[in-house]
Amino acid sequence: MHFEILVEDQSGKKMLDHLIPKIIGEEHSFRVVAYKGIGNIPREMKNPKEASHRILLENLPKALRGFGKTFAAQSGSYKSAVIVVCDLDDKCLKQFRQQLIGLLDQCDLKPETRFCIAIEEGEAWLLGDLEAVTRAYPEAQKQILHKYANDSVCGTWEVLADALYSGGSAKLSEKGWQAVGKEKSNWADIITPYIEINNNKSPSFNYFKQKLLQLIGSAEI
Repeated sequence: MHFEILVEDQSGKKMLDHLIPKIIGEEHSFRVVAYKGIGNIPREMKNPKEASHRILLENLPKALRGFGKTFAAQSGSYKSAVIVVCDLDDKCLKQFRQQLIGLLDQCDLKPETRFCIAIEEGEAWLLGDLEAVTRAYPEAQKQILHKYANDSVCGTWEVLADALYSGGSAKLSEKGWQAVGKEKSNWADIITPYIEINNNKSPSFNYFKQKLLQLIGSAEI
């Protein structure tokens, strides 16, 4: 089976480039496409010619339509699916998921699609395996890490910054969002190779893992 994974930024891509092979193995293929931010769900389906920025949610209708046509043209024995991975941030999970499904329902040819939402942010998947964090960063502030409740809405990247970055999230924030993004990419690249996918305590990560495995299982029947 082949997976097209859509994520909102480079740190998400780095994380998934490491994690997905651990889940699906070598016999399946995947591609992770990173967008430049999450953006907003459009009120109406956009004409592809109007998509001037590669913002994930604003371009999602166009992307899903394209994958729907591509997948429909594949031979019957070849299975593909789209996985959309984005952060919940401060949205209502139920409402956000319904909006995403609504976008998919507008496609004439709907690709096999799953929406996987990191709660609150992608760093929750890193914090789901604290042993991986401390193996990657032996000097991490363990007392901060162990106060974190999995998938809590608490300023997730700030928790990781307070544990790993000299001066914490306040010092990192002073350098601007470009510096924050670079540091988040570093964390994803350095921590994720240590993550044990069967020991991760993030419910939203385990939902993502379950959806991949379910799709593989249905393709092999």
